[in-house]
Amino acid sequence: MQNIELLPSLKSTIEKVQAQPILEERKQTLQVLINYIQEKVDIKETAHLNFICTHNSRRSQFSQIWAQTAADYFGILVQCYSGGVEVTAFNSRAVASIKRSGFNAMVEEQESANPTYKLRYQAQGKAITAFSKLFDDPINNSSAFAAIMTCAHADDNCPYIPGAESRIPVRYDDPKAFDDTPLEAEKYDERSLQIASEMFYVFSQIQLPA
Repeated sequence: MQNIELLPSLKSTIEKVQAQPILEERKQTLQVLINYIQEKVDIKETAHLNFICTHNSRRSQFSQIWAQTAADYFGILVQCYSGGVEVTAFNSRAVASIKRSGFNAMVEEQESANPTYKLRYQAQGKAITAFSKLFDDPINNSSAFAAIMTCAHADDNCPYIPGAESRIPVRYDDPKAFDDTPLEAEKYDERSLQIASEMFYVFSQIQLPA
């Protein structure tokens, strides 16, 4: 059930995302995240999800954006964040991919090496704030959140995430491997859409109270 009015530019992408099959092995990986969100819904609490990758520049940004969009699409009370263990920037190639998907992305602090973007998936309503930051940045919830580990490096090298009540590995391959190649845009879009399809699958499985 759709609970928001999407930007027309995003509707075809969402249709494609929802039609994309999820492999059984990925469903098993995602079930832990589904269970965490469902437990919060059942006790009528907001689920706080912090998607973590080393540089908070590509995969964790895609994950935050698509998870928040999917949660709002299905009317599930969730707040999504992202962060890393180093501050870099929301990679311009990833930003371009998000724009190609149909999001309205407005940049603030244009001259900054780490600009802040305001992303919208509907004409009215809240915007998603996206910029590279540490996982414990003040903009992120500092306690009672799930740490969703989206890359192997961060998952392997950050054995402890302060404030996290659950740690859930949901790893993705890095599109950075295709930077400055003829496949760059294709591979960024491929990873973005994989993440989108999995996040829409996750939230489609959540049962809301009658």
